Order: sequence, then C-alpha cells, then structure tokens
Amino acid sequence: MESQERVFIAGGGPVGMVAAAQLVRAGVPVTVFEAGAALSEESRASTFHPSTLDMLDALGAAAPLIAQGLKAPQFQYRTKPDGLLAQFDFGEIADATKHPFRVQSEQFKLTRILYDRLHGEPDFEIVFDAKVMAVEQDTSGVTIGLERKGGKTESRRGRWLIGADGARSEVRRALRVEFEGFTWPERFLVVSTPYDFHAAIPDLVHVNYVADPERWHFLLEIPGMWRIMFPIPAEVSDETARSEDYAQAMMAGVLAGVTGYEIVHTTLYHVHQRVAGTYRKGRAFLTGDAAHVNNPLGGMGMNGGIHDAVNLTGRLAGVWRGEMPEGELDRYDSQRRLVTLEYVQTQSIQNKRNIENPDGGFKDLIRAIAADPQRRRDYLMRTSMIASLRRAAELG
Repeated sequence: MESQERVFIAGGGPVGMVAAAQLVRAGVPVTVFEAGAALSEESRASTFHPSTLDMLDALGAAAPLIAQGLKAPQFQYRTKPDGLLAQFDFGEIADATKHPFRVQSEQFKLTRILYDRLHGEPDFEIVFDAKVMAVEQDTSGVTIGLERKGGKTESRRGRWLIGADGARSEVRRALRVEFEGFTWPERFLVVSTPYDFHAAIPDLVHVNYVADPERWHFLLEIPGMWRIMFPIPAEVSDETARSEDYAQAMMAGVLAGVTGYEIVHTTLYHVHQRVAGTYRKGRAFLTGDAAHVNNPLGGMGMNGGIHDAVNLTGRLAGVWRGEMPEGELDRYDSQRRLVTLEYVQTQSIQNKRNIENPDGGFKDLIRAIAADPQRRRDYLMRTSMIASLRRAAELG
C-alpha cells in the first residue's frame, strides 16, 4: 500500500481539529477521519479557560469564539443556606494571560470555526463517515483500517496517527493501551433551560458552583441558555433520570417556589476518572478524552485535551521538518501524562469532593483563599490551568 505523506487524526472534535489546525499552520499535511456524517453538533463541554484561549488566539480562533460566546471573568461558590461563599476574578491574573476570563460557549462552535479556517487549505483533508477501527504500524508509518458508511472497509497508510476519538477510543483499543482509573457510582444529569436566573438571583455570574451534601449543582450560562448539572444516585434508573418529571423535580430544588421550568434538553452520562497507561505508542499518540477523562467540575477535560494537542503538534511539526529528533516526541507523554495525573485528575476529584461536602472544611477553606491575595492568585492560576502548563514546561 502506498504511504501518504500525511499525519492522520482520528476524530473531528475540538481536540482533533485543534491538532489539525496546528499542523496545517506549520506546513504539515493532515487528514482528519470523522466517524459522523458531519461535525458533531453536541453541546458537551462549554467552558474555555484563559490558557486555552491564549492557544486558540495563535490559530485565529479565539476572537470568533469570544464573539459567539459569553465572557465570564468571575466564578462563584455558593451554598443554599449561606448564599455566596466566595467570588474569584480572573482579572487578577491579567499579567499571566491575554484572556483574563473564561468563555462560555458550546464546543461545536470551536470545531466549526476551525473547519471554516481550514476548509480549502491544500494541506487539510477531512473524511466523514470514516471511523478508525484498526491500527498497525512499523518503523516508517501507520496503517489504519476504516469503517465506512454501509459497513464498507478500507485501509490508508500515513506517517503518524493522532487518536482524538473520545473516551471510547478505538485507536486506544487497537494500540492495546490500558485506560486506568475508576467510574463514579453516580451519573450526572445536565438540564438546559432558558429560565432567567439573573433576574431571580441578582448577584449571580455566568459560572456558579452550589455546594450541598444532599444535592449539589452547578449553574453555567451559555448564550441564550443555562446548563444545570446534578448528580444522580446509582439507584435511580436511566429511564427515570431521563424523564421530564425527574428533570423538573431536580430543577424544583434550585430556587424555592419556582417550578415548571421550560426544559430544552437533558443529557445523562456516566462519569469517569481514567488516564491512559501511555500517551505514545510508536508512531501513534493519544490526546483528549482518548488519553484521559475526568468529572466536569472545573471544566478541565476539553481544555486539557486542547493543551495535549498543542503540546504534541508543536513537537510533531519539528520532527516532520527535521528540526527535532524523533525522541523529542517522548516528551509529550512524559509532560502531558504527568500533568494530567498531578493537576487535572487531582483537581477535578477534589472539586467534586468539595462541592458535595461543603461542611467538611470547604466553606472555611474557600473563604480563607478568597480573603488572601497570594492564595487567591495561586488558586486562579490553578483553575485557569496556567499552573499546569508551567508545570509541564518545568518537566523539560
């Protein structure tokens, strides 16, 4: 089989498309294989951190994303009995980022922005209805097996492969890489509603975490909509949790006396904390959810995946052009995997424990952090994911 002088990317989500944009920008030919008939329109992740916006700015994607989303310079922690516990403002770390705010916007808007920029580029190709199902490799290239529409199969051969095909990654499976970790017993239900929470809670900001030992939730605003997430006990069936009545019952606990919300959409999903045993295997790499998954408290999943893509493609472009030795690619695994374990997994697990047990010391802790300028800055550096990027750089 003739080998194409291209990098193959499995998955056309935000991580795969950022990887493609980075490589094309560096003059490296890319083919993206997307299992769907078109780019996904699922909302899924909706928070872009300051560190991620800085990276997207280099691709010309930050400005249009900001224009389509909501700027969220502050975020809050609350409890029902206490109201506001603490508010944090990314403006305090404006010296560390060009974008001292989060952007609240559905992830599919980013993929379309990147697609519009890449469409027509001679080094960019995207193939829809093409699921990567098999991977074989040798010292000079990678051969992938594709499942096409109607059950047809075909093979393609290129120089490198990036697996950005999600938590159920077929690339990871084909590489026989373990996905180590655990699954939380509860599932998460996300309810979308256009209800005006700003009118009901005047000092509310776009991003709010409401801690409670019985029924915590978060309130995240995207353009024209609020997304409210609740934990669902293991004993509640999927069928019940997906019902309109159950969603309304959960929403009735958000504001006293408010019922009968207009519910536009609900999503129920299992929540995992897992990290791949390695991010590199020969000429193939894992990024984003294919490499790591975590609970969404703190919005670190997609952002961490974009950070993976930028770290990897910078090295891969250097190797492609002969400016770096191939061994440089091992640093992608050593940096990003350790940072995932040290920061993303640790922080997201702690976020969940804090919000579901505010009386276990969290209320006093978060108030103390908010009252101390240095601790507040350190906290903002961690939550913005700038600290994790600096930690990766320290690893060399």
